Amino acid sequence: MPAIQLTPAQRKEKRADAHHLDPVVMIGAEGLTAAVSKECDVALKAHGLIKVRVLSDDREGREAILHTLADQLDAAPIQHIGKLLVLWRPIPEREKTSRDDTLPGPKTVKIVKFSKSGNNRPQIKKVQVLGNQRVTQGGEIKRAKKPRITSIKKGASNR
Repeated sequence: MPAIQLTPAQRKEKRADAHHLDPVVMIGAEGLTAAVSKECDVALKAHGLIKVRVLSDDREGREAILHTLADQLDAAPIQHIGKLLVLWRPIPEREKTSRDDTLPGPKTVKIVKFSKSGNNRPQIKKVQVLGNQRVTQGGEIKRAKKPRITSIKKGASNR
């Protein structure tokens, strides 16, 4: 018996959500293997609601695969129609990262300045750019105090 029990109304809602989905896992001639159940687990963690296509013609075997997957993965069996099985499990919440992790760090940038005559080699200079700096078109490094507005229309739509 699966760990998640749904009411018929909830099951109906999940069936409607799964209608437009494509199968993400296919079970072939080998049947239900450890690799297949692992892929189903990965898909459930990423999507929550998945379709599984079973290429076998045995209806009882497909029904057994549905209940086995639901038991192994702690998922709710939503639907078994034809060769498609639908499983649902709530997506686990991801841990939030601290703000320090999301700030841009220093990076090395290569600045290429071409010669005015075109005959000489370009000058290549590697520069360390900090998180609050940017490289201008002329190859200079400036502090980025405000976000740059590229056009008046884009600037008006952001406000």
